[in-house]
Amino acid sequence: MSTESAFWPAPHADHPIHATVSVPGSKSASNRALVLAALADAPSTITGLLDARDTRLMIGALERLGASIDVVGSSPVGNIDVRVSPASLVGGCNIDVGLAGTVMRFLPPLAALAAGEVTFDGDPHARVRPMATTIEALRQLGVDIDDENRGTLPFTVKGDGAVVGREVRIDASASSQFVSALLLAGARFSNGLVITHVGPPVPSQPHIDMTIAMLAEHGVIVDISTPNTWIIEPGVIRSVDRAIEPDLSNAAPFLAAAMVTRGSVTIPGWPSSTTQPGDELRTLLTSMGADVVLDDRGLTVSMTGDIHGIDADLGDVGELTPNLAALAALASSPSTFSGIAHLRGHETDRLAALVHEINHLGGDAHETDDGLRIHPMMLHAGRFGTYADHRMATSGAIIGLHVHGIAVENIDTTAKTLPGFAIRWAAMIDGTSQ
Repeated sequence: MSTESAFWPAPHADHPIHATVSVPGSKSASNRALVLAALADAPSTITGLLDARDTRLMIGALERLGASIDVVGSSPVGNIDVRVSPASLVGGCNIDVGLAGTVMRFLPPLAALAAGEVTFDGDPHARVRPMATTIEALRQLGVDIDDENRGTLPFTVKGDGAVVGREVRIDASASSQFVSALLLAGARFSNGLVITHVGPPVPSQPHIDMTIAMLAEHGVIVDISTPNTWIIEPGVIRSVDRAIEPDLSNAAPFLAAAMVTRGSVTIPGWPSSTTQPGDELRTLLTSMGADVVLDDRGLTVSMTGDIHGIDADLGDVGELTPNLAALAALASSPSTFSGIAHLRGHETDRLAALVHEINHLGGDAHETDDGLRIHPMMLHAGRFGTYADHRMATSGAIIGLHVHGIAVENIDTTAKTLPGFAIRWAAMIDGTSQ
């Protein structure tokens, strides 16, 4: 069970929810955009950037490495507009990664391009998240890293201002971020980069697709003609002014609320085409019994009947698992989620955490080798631990809509990617959210 802290009484909804909920910008796109802007050949502006803990950590880290990032605007949704001015990368600094996988994995290759030592550390649980793949990849490229043979944080990258680059072989089966991290910086290596993955399938392929698509917009082409191999030639990363899409994965709890309460929720600004993994919600929620419509208003999920259990491979969309597991615990038939063994290395061991918290409330959930099996049961009141994991917190909120007396631990952990969640949640239930 997670440590004792303040608990939030999750609101119970005794009526169908009908609301429109605007979600802030994509965290995945925001942090990729910041890295590419800091590596580009000229200043650029990013609009609709998520203003949350993960992006603030990224901004702070890039500024320590030499970039200048100024806030030039904001929006009520929770976004900011920033002007990024790249500069020569410098070392001699400490970087706080918090619990942000994108910060801890995307920035060591940039630190290798800086002259001087850069030390990385973060929250207590960040020290158990797998980092050996990044560390060993950079060592293959000739970068000196001191991690005292832990393969985890903290560690120090001892850059000399350049990385020769070219060929590296990695096992990225624990996280697609290991591939994206190298792709984002590869064009700045003297000889470019050839990444070959050896091992079980890489999870979350849409996140790699997002990285490749964003690189292309900066003029960097990734050759993917050979399976499990990514090739980048050395070259300039051109500056690009870009707008960030809404975070579709962060829309999941609000759309789930429509299903739990047999109501209707609309997320405005849902793109018609995107590389965000959260777009798979359209298919998954339909399979679970929802009526899903994408039109000029955005994406609307409506529900009239029972939630259906499903069997689904979530390997490409593992970040959706906690919220889908909450729906599965409230469904009318069992669910099996597979392809998500890598979630054991996320903000917490999400598989173990979900099983413990669902069963703690009277549920029947079990871990499998690569996922979860959930048999719906009558749930009862109780505390729902979050383990400092933002998606565990929203999972507890979803269950609380249906089950009286759910107390969610540290709801403010949602500020990692979705600031003001509790306020947005209450407004949605009241039907006043916009």
